[in-house]
Amino acid sequence: MRRATSVVKQGAWDAGSALDRLTLDFEDRYRRRKRFTAEGGLDLLLDLAETTLLHEGDGLVLEGGGHVLVKAAAEDLIEATATAPGLLARLAWHLGNRHLPVAIAEGRILLRDDHVIVDMLKGLGADVRRVREPFQPEGGAYGQQNHDHRHPHAHGHHHGHDHHHDHDHDHDHKH
Repeated sequence: MRRATSVVKQGAWDAGSALDRLTLDFEDRYRRRKRFTAEGGLDLLLDLAETTLLHEGDGLVLEGGGHVLVKAAAEDLIEATATAPGLLARLAWHLGNRHLPVAIAEGRILLRDDHVIVDMLKGLGADVRRVREPFQPEGGAYGQQNHDHRHPHAHGHHHGHDHHHDHDHDHDHKH
């Protein structure tokens, strides 16, 4: 088994020289340590110093040399659109206020399926439809590219409750 101990970002390496390819959904691209079998059969252990969000085109650096190309798998997602730019901005605000990972593209917002959030979006006037494509959410308000939930300062708001996130952990905003 080969160990992947670091990541080189897309564009900073020759992806054409990859020894193998690993296509992962969003959950599996947000890891520190996990065993994988790449598409060509390479058995590898992702063994990073800290939990990292891997992006489409990143290279996993293997001990002993070589790279494995990271690809973002197509996933079942929700696409929210709006008839007016102001409404789209309002939708983005409501989703951000809930600390949900979202991908924002021209005229649309992509997010993971959650019937409560879908109902909220429809109630706000969004057009919502199911799509299947890679999920590559925004990096975060503080330039974080690793989906880390440790906040460097007080938010200035208090919800009086814990937030649940769709990746098996909670955090409280009592700073």
